[in-house]
Amino acid sequence: MRTGSVGVTPPHRDSTPAPRPKPIGYSYIYTAIESGLILIAILIGGIRLFPLLCLVLAMRSCVRFMLPGRLAIACVSCGLFGVGLGERFQNTVLPNIRNLPGILSILQISLTLLFLLSLVFVLLLVNALLAERQSRENLAIANEQLRAYALRIEDQATLQERNRIARDIHDSLGHVLTALNIQLETALKLGKTNPERAHSFLAEAKRLGSTALQEVRRSLSTLRADPLEGKALEVAIDALVRGFQRTTGIAPKCRIQLSFNLPMEVNIAIYRIVQESLTNICKYAIDPESIDPLQVEILLESMPLAICLTIRDNGRGFYADRNRTGFGLQGMRERTLALGGRFNLRSSAGNGCEISVQIPLSPKIG
Repeated sequence: MRTGSVGVTPPHRDSTPAPRPKPIGYSYIYTAIESGLILIAILIGGIRLFPLLCLVLAMRSCVRFMLPGRLAIACVSCGLFGVGLGERFQNTVLPNIRNLPGILSILQISLTLLFLLSLVFVLLLVNALLAERQSRENLAIANEQLRAYALRIEDQATLQERNRIARDIHDSLGHVLTALNIQLETALKLGKTNPERAHSFLAEAKRLGSTALQEVRRSLSTLRADPLEGKALEVAIDALVRGFQRTTGIAPKCRIQLSFNLPMEVNIAIYRIVQESLTNICKYAIDPESIDPLQVEILLESMPLAICLTIRDNGRGFYADRNRTGFGLQGMRERTLALGGRFNLRSSAGNGCEISVQIPLSPKIG
């Protein structure tokens, strides 16, 4: 059961250059200018909103700097707050109270610590908001990349399917049409001199035309989204077996024992695997020089937690280790693995081939 191979081109990376971040030196210069203006406003006096200005300075550092820079700007903000508090106490007329300088120092330290605690709370809140925004942006970027990757994979799958159909048409339909053309040309040449032989060539041409029509229908059936067309799996497989018998004259032994209905994706996977296996047997397993008749057996049975499918023949066979890249075998293996199943292939030259598939099922299905 040899099939051709189609190379898969890995999705190329996005080459769009990322935007360059601004140099960190500009942020330091801008922050230093802000701090200087706040200090000048405090020293000149006349502004009572210096705590708010110091708080805004620390909050803006969360956008510009990483953690060390944020801590440094927080210390600068606390220093500016302490300076502004001292200026306010000096410019305020206070009553003559004993130990007033000591009381003012304690009050200044207490207010500075209170401002520091408020600043820490605000910084934590701002950092949490920025982290959430960054997470959302990263999630949006990841979703966009995943969407683009899914589109690339879909395009590659479509291209592979087209290449496979084109290869099938070349191998089967092209060969049949070539033989049909030869039969018609011979019949035309013998039409007047030997009508009986010409009639036999025309009969063979008619048979080849019917074969070509079957090949076209088979190629078109692979493009359907629902190859079963709403039919039960047993009925669909029986149609494949009858079609195989009409084409080859060989009647496969088919035994299907299903005790419950299968999910649609499992039905489609099993149908495609049986279809591809019979196609490969028709193309490669039949040995015209063999005296033993070709025997094909299909066994499909349901276990409590799995579906087991076995397809075997006694045809020409092949070396399994040399045919692992064929698209047909690869497609069967990928369909099985996509459902969490196991795909096994045993074959050797002259000893036929056996394909066994096990697909696990959810307990609630049975």
